[in-house]
Amino acid sequence: MHPRTTISPELREWILATTLAGHGVPDVLRLMKESGYDPRQSRSIVAEVLKLPLAALHASTDQPVPQGLRTQHPEAPDVTIDGHTVHVTLSVDTPALRVLDGILTDQECAELIALARPRLQRALTVDTEGRQQVDQRRTSEGMFFTPNELPLIGRIEQRLASLLGVPENHGEGLQILHYLPGQAYEPHYDWFDPDQPGYGAVTATGGQRVASVVMYLNTPEQGGGTAFPEIGLTITARRGSAIYFAYEGGDRSSLHAGLPVLRGEKWIATKWLRERPFRKQRQA
Repeated sequence: MHPRTTISPELREWILATTLAGHGVPDVLRLMKESGYDPRQSRSIVAEVLKLPLAALHASTDQPVPQGLRTQHPEAPDVTIDGHTVHVTLSVDTPALRVLDGILTDQECAELIALARPRLQRALTVDTEGRQQVDQRRTSEGMFFTPNELPLIGRIEQRLASLLGVPENHGEGLQILHYLPGQAYEPHYDWFDPDQPGYGAVTATGGQRVASVVMYLNTPEQGGGTAFPEIGLTITARRGSAIYFAYEGGDRSSLHAGLPVLRGEKWIATKWLRERPFRKQRQA
């Protein structure tokens, strides 16, 4: 900020918690104004806390801001969507986690692998500035499909949208990852840390991530499961099944890791969901 304003720890924590709860910047500025803060000072404070350009905050605070979307957690033992039945075989409350059997058919798994294989490159992660980078913690190869790139991709996106109550345009592109023996992804969070300097850039479109769906495209001969060390749970990788887990508010119990493949290989498809539209709706 210029000039720099002293921000109390309590105010900083309130701004971060309020935005993570789904309130947009105009909503935060309005609430601060109602509490007696000078609007100009409020914009400087919010820009500093959220690492946003000050110019981006010169919008009216009088416009209503929709709440950040949250996913619905599948509860029924069997959920049928457009004739496709998904079985909820495990439910955990914290984090909100479900194992979904039959989310993909064997044919869909095989087609995704065949389509992705010629496009594989070293898998990247997002750094603190919101840029793609090679990360030694992730040793797999991967690629992204653009939203609705193919009829198969669109069908899977619509299935997930219906199952979780989230519009298709809240999803990032479907990522395919390929792990060989010894390859893994060390413990990490899928949500973005608001304390990192690149938080504003990486959440500028779509806001915070609120949930993940990790779909297994094959069954490794040995190893390759997904571990949640904070709750002592490991999910076995099985073709056609998936793990759905939500982490609104930066739930630290959502810490997870892709365990090393010991024999064979592992293919997964991952879908990250955002609190706000991440992309424009496709044209009819």
